[in-house]
Amino acid sequence: MANKPFYIEYSFYPNNILTIIIMKHFKKLFLFSFLLFTFHGAFAQSYPYKSPASTSGTDNVRTGYHLVWADEFNGTTLDETNNWVVELNGGGGGNNEMEYYKRENITVGAEPVSGANCLIITAKKENYLGSVCTSGRLKTFSKMYFTHGKIEARIKLPHTANGLWPAFWMMGEDYASVGWPKCGEMDIMEMGNTNGINAGTQDKYFSGWCHWGESWNGGAYPNTGTAVTNSYGLQDDFHLFTVIWGDTISMYLDLDKYPNNKPYNTLAINGADVAGNSAHYFNLPFYVIFNLAIGGNFTGITGNSNIGKITALANGDANMYVDYVRVYQRGVSTETYTGPALSPGTGVSEVKADDEYRIYPNPANDHITIEANNQPTRVIILNMAGQEMLSVSNKNSVDTSMLPSGNYLVKITDSNGKVETHQMTKK
Repeated sequence: MANKPFYIEYSFYPNNILTIIIMKHFKKLFLFSFLLFTFHGAFAQSYPYKSPASTSGTDNVRTGYHLVWADEFNGTTLDETNNWVVELNGGGGGNNEMEYYKRENITVGAEPVSGANCLIITAKKENYLGSVCTSGRLKTFSKMYFTHGKIEARIKLPHTANGLWPAFWMMGEDYASVGWPKCGEMDIMEMGNTNGINAGTQDKYFSGWCHWGESWNGGAYPNTGTAVTNSYGLQDDFHLFTVIWGDTISMYLDLDKYPNNKPYNTLAINGADVAGNSAHYFNLPFYVIFNLAIGGNFTGITGNSNIGKITALANGDANMYVDYVRVYQRGVSTETYTGPALSPGTGVSEVKADDEYRIYPNPANDHITIEANNQPTRVIILNMAGQEMLSVSNKNSVDTSMLPSGNYLVKITDSNGKVETHQMTKK
């Protein structure tokens, strides 16, 4: 998200169709970018669900990890004492972004559909200190940083339409002393690129990248990543974005529900620790950043006079919701962690790979099967407004052929009265 001028995107598409991609952004050094070519990628998996919590202290999605830090964004205020630094600036980030980052645009509260308590970053069209829109950006710089492990965030992205640029990413804690790109950067998730806008796939097109090097070097610094056109939209509900960081940096989508998913971006960092090699930059502590940019080179929309092209704000404010962000480690010698001690009141110490029940196929066509050792006593399917659409009793298969295309909640009750809620997409 930060400090780089442009990139070439490489991804894998069955027909090897050459497409044109817009340049990435460059922060703090130069305010310019270039157009380059890329291969336009495709990636397909399934729908997420909220990971349950327990107290055993092991993460079963990738065995051997233990929770070392988390912000569940419970309560009503952001923890700026222990966890976060809120950025306040309107400099455009070196990317010709249009927003002014304000503290007022970062809140903690309920996501209205699920009721989950979340970090909320709000993008607004308003005049403020020379900017024509405002938003929020926050980081764990100097508060929490770590080397190696697993980090994940469950995020409900706004409808980016044309002009919004949400991101979940990390930078090296030594940024202030060595600058960019020497500090290294991991862009775990970004959406809103002009490539997706041009293709009409704004809700499906996302990317993950790594950037490093001794200097900007006229744009010839090392970087690698993948742009993905997903098989289903990512802007109607929560999705889990994960990085597993050890000898490699591997980025995953919806790994909570599908633990065998392949990474959408991977970088090996086990080479020689010499300048220029990725190992020299990515085996050091990194901190976490969330932000919701408006406009900029990444989106292809720049300049205050083009605020009308930000169609995502045409009907009012837009929100990015973060349900939680969690860091896990194995306790091996290459790991480091600096930050607050894990609060015993978080109520989170394990992320399980599966609930009692599993729903498939998902997305669904004309039916779903509910798999478990125990047959459910009742299954209720609701739309995202909470209205009951259909229900069945004592069945493992549900006819969904009459449901309109869209997203739904599936509530499953077992013989003990326990209720699980899963999320389903109907094609």
